[in-house]
Amino acid sequence: MSPPSAIEPTSNGDSSKPSNIAPQEPGLNEVDAKIKMPNFGKPPKFDDPYKERAYLKGRLAAAFRIFGKYGFDEGVAGHITMRDPVDPTTFWVNPFGVAFSLIKASDLILVNEEGEVIDGGPCRLLNSAAYMIHSAIHQARPDVNAAAHSHSIYGRSFCSLGRKLDTITQDSCAFHNDHVLYESFNGIVLAEEEGKNIARALGNNKAALLQNHGLLTCGQTIEETVFWFVSLEKCCHAQLLADAAAAGRGGETVKIGETEAQFTHRAVGSPLAGWFSAKPLFDLIHKETNGDYLE
Repeated sequence: MSPPSAIEPTSNGDSSKPSNIAPQEPGLNEVDAKIKMPNFGKPPKFDDPYKERAYLKGRLAAAFRIFGKYGFDEGVAGHITMRDPVDPTTFWVNPFGVAFSLIKASDLILVNEEGEVIDGGPCRLLNSAAYMIHSAIHQARPDVNAAAHSHSIYGRSFCSLGRKLDTITQDSCAFHNDHVLYESFNGIVLAEEEGKNIARALGNNKAALLQNHGLLTCGQTIEETVFWFVSLEKCCHAQLLADAAAAGRGGETVKIGETEAQFTHRAVGSPLAGWFSAKPLFDLIHKETNGDYLE
């Protein structure tokens, strides 16, 4: 999809000549500044849940390839789940011990509410922590169709500080009043109650900072969930750098005002904005892998 073109007036007053200047670039006149942003589409809809399942399994496999590309793997830790459109009480997840960068749609496993693997690829090992956390979230949040957690380096570093993210950049506005700090750490999440506590703390937010653990994001789509995770990881990285630089100068970072943060959150923090923002990530991984994750 090409960016919208502004209109560049000609010397004779003709405003029909197209220009490659993007409407959001500075220095535009008042008329050009009022050009509306394009309708960039919405997630596909299906009339057959089995066709939707096949499509979403491909997207979930691509999500793991993206996580692998960004280095979000740490041994066998980390998981992304997708609610099954055929039976919404179940979800698809990665098999325990299979590298993110190797996962294909045919490798994914289907798990029910009792933690039983009822379908999927040849390796049907289930990460118990994945089940405990994600099952609780999917049951508590009917709006959540995907959830992601891994031990990314900057996320887990920031989660050791015991604080929420500051709103210091435009990107962090997506998480303004839309993420929580889960302050408890009781080791690997193997208990049902711990999973429920995380889901309860998450509430209606899109993300959680699990203290001494790592990041967790969720959304209506796989794409949205993946983008929130990638963006939150980068926001943690940015704040770690900014806080260190500010402290070195004997000061602190400049925070975005509440009104401006709320306004920006509405623009960049919606489910649709998250879904569309992930498009380049999925396009690139498809190109780089020649689509072999779809097998």
